[in-house]
Amino acid sequence: MIWHGAAFVLWTDFVYFFVDSKGGVCYSGYNTPEGVGRLEVKYMKQKFQVTGMTCSACSATVERNVKKMEGVKEVTVNLLSNSMVVVYDEHKVTDQAIIDTVVRAGYQAAVEQKGGRQKQSADTPAVSAVEQEIKNMKFRLIVSFVFLVPLMYVSMGHMFGAPLPPFLTGSQNALSFAMTQLLLTLPIIYVNRKYFQAGFKNLVKLHPNMDSLIAIGSSAALVYGIFAIYQIGIGLGAQDMETVHHYTMDLYFESSATILALITLGKFLETKSKGKTSEAITKLLHLAPKTATVIRGGQEQEIPVEEVVVGDRILIKPGQSIPVDGIVTEGSSSVDQSALTGESIPVEKNVGDKVIAASVNKTGAFQMEAQKVGGDTTLAQIIQLVEDANSSKAPIAKLADKISGIFVPVVISIAVIATIVWLILGYPFEFAMSIGIAVLVISCPCALGLATPVAIMVGTGKGAEYGILIKSAEALEIAHSVKTVVLDKTGTITEGKPKVTDIVPSGDISREELLTIAASMEKPSEHPLADAIVTYAQEQNIELLPTERFQAISGQGITAFINGT
Repeated sequence: MIWHGAAFVLWTDFVYFFVDSKGGVCYSGYNTPEGVGRLEVKYMKQKFQVTGMTCSACSATVERNVKKMEGVKEVTVNLLSNSMVVVYDEHKVTDQAIIDTVVRAGYQAAVEQKGGRQKQSADTPAVSAVEQEIKNMKFRLIVSFVFLVPLMYVSMGHMFGAPLPPFLTGSQNALSFAMTQLLLTLPIIYVNRKYFQAGFKNLVKLHPNMDSLIAIGSSAALVYGIFAIYQIGIGLGAQDMETVHHYTMDLYFESSATILALITLGKFLETKSKGKTSEAITKLLHLAPKTATVIRGGQEQEIPVEEVVVGDRILIKPGQSIPVDGIVTEGSSSVDQSALTGESIPVEKNVGDKVIAASVNKTGAFQMEAQKVGGDTTLAQIIQLVEDANSSKAPIAKLADKISGIFVPVVISIAVIATIVWLILGYPFEFAMSIGIAVLVISCPCALGLATPVAIMVGTGKGAEYGILIKSAEALEIAHSVKTVVLDKTGTITEGKPKVTDIVPSGDISREELLTIAASMEKPSEHPLADAIVTYAQEQNIELLPTERFQAISGQGITAFINGT
C-alpha cells in the first residue's frame, strides 16, 4: 500500500485500486509488462439529502430499495441528518436513477450541495428540520391527549362509577354515547393521519412496517366502531335493546385513539432525542469561527471562513478562535486546544508549530499559513466521525432490523389466522373481528426498530457534548465489556483548572515568603498556572508586592524585579 497525498493505492500483482480519501472516486487499473494502465472510473461516492423519513423503518426501507439497484455497491442512510451516502458504478446507475428509486419508495431525495457542511451556519438545515419536526410532533401530541382524556372518561368512566351526563347513560342514549366517542376520536385520527398514509402505502408496496401495523390496528378498531354505531341505530329502530346493549359494550374508539396517542408520545420523545443529538453536532460546528482575517496583497481582509484557501496567510489575535488547520509562520502564543484534544493546559506555539481549527489563541498575536480548509480540517473530520457513528449500526440493531423485517408480516398473519379460526369455530363475525383487532393492537407499540437507533443517537450525541467521540455503534455496544482503562499523562480527565496543592520551600526561605514572591511575579501573567498561584495566595490573604519589568519567556517561564531583585 502506497500513500500519496490525500489518497492511497492498493497494489497487487495484476490489478491496482486508487481511492480518494475524501470519498470522491475509486479508480481501478491493471499492470502490464509495459507498465501500469488505468481503466475507467469504477465507483462514485455521492451524498443525498432524503426527506420524509420518520423512523428507523423508513431509513431501512430507503436503504433496502437503493441497495437492490444494479451497480450500487454500498448504501448508508443516516436518519439523524436525513442523509444517504451511496457508492455506485457511474456507468450502471445515475444520481437521478437513485433519486427516482427513493421517490418510488415514498420519500424525497436530492443530491447534497458540495461543501454543504461548510456553508451551514447557526441555522443548519438538519437542525431546522428537526426543530420543525419537534414543533409538529408537540402539536400532534397535545391535540391527541386533549381529546383522548375526555374520550377515555366517556368510554371507561362508568366502569369506575364516574358520573356521566344523562344524555350519555342508558340504552336509550346508546347512539349519542357512541357518536360522542366517534367525534372525540376523529381529531386524533386527523392529526396523526401520517401513520395511515405511510402505513397503507408501504403495505400496498409489500413493505409493511410499524406504521402499517399501527394503521391496520387503529383503522380496524375505528371501522368496527362505526359498524357498531349502525347496529345500535338498527337496534333502537327495532326496539331490540339486547342488540343495542351488546354493541354499546363493543365500541373500540378509545383503543383506536390510544394507539395513536401513545405512539405519538413515543415518536415525540424520539424526535426530542434526535434533536439533542443534532444540537451536539451543531455545537461542534459552532466551535470554529465564521470569519477569518487574511493578509492578501499586504492588506488585512476579513472574509467568511469558507473562502479561505490553502496557502492563505491568516492573522490570529489574542482571544480569537483559529479558523482552519495550519502552521505558525510569524510570532508566538499559547493556544487552548482543550475543546479538541482534552488537554487542559494551553500549548505554547512558535514558528513552525501546527495549529488546529477551533482551538483558541490565549495571549500573543501570530500569523499562520492555512494548510487544511473546509472539510479537511481536524474539526470537520471529528464532526464527520460523529455523523458516521450515528449512521452506523450496532450488531444488536442489525438483529432488531432482521426481526422487524419479519415481525410485522407475522403479526398480520396471526391476526388474520386468529379471526378465521374463531369464525370456523362458529363464533359471530364481530367476536372474531375483535380477536383480530386485539392481536394487532397489542403488537403496535413494538419498539424493536426504534429503541436501539435512538439509544445510539443519544449516546453518541451526549458523548460529543462532553468531548467523547465514539467511532461506531459497534464500539459503543461492546464498551460495557471494558475491564481496564489506561490514561496518558496529559491530564485529559482533569477538571482543566489547576490548583495549588503543596508548597515546598527550599533553603532558608519560608512558606509564606515563597508564596508571596511567586504570586507577586505571576500576577501580570495570563498563564493558567499563574492564575492558580495568585488565586491560592488570595485565599491565604497574602499581600502581593509590586513588580517591575515583567517578561514572559515563551516555553520557559517568567522574569520580574521585586524590590530591585
